[in-house]
Amino acid sequence: MMQRQGQVEADGSPAARREPPKPRPQPKPEMSAPGRVVEFTREVRSELRQVAWPTRPEVVNSATVVFITLILLVSLIFVLNYAFSHAVIHLLGS
Repeated sequence: MMQRQGQVEADGSPAARREPPKPRPQPKPEMSAPGRVVEFTREVRSELRQVAWPTRPEVVNSATVVFITLILLVSLIFVLNYAFSHAVIHLLGS
């Protein structure tokens, strides 16, 4: 079965690879500092074009949810802090 799959030869020795080796990629030539900045800026602009930017109503809805959650959590922490501080004061009898 291994012989049919091409893994071993008829005599049982491992089969030689039949695919040619892949060529190594050629390294890019070194660029000057201004060239690297220009290339970086070009790549950033191309990536920013692919971003799915939210619409104004989506931003307003998200900001509203964040502010309401913030107010609720701050209120909860305030109430818990107030309750625990009065409980400790009451326990210590001051």
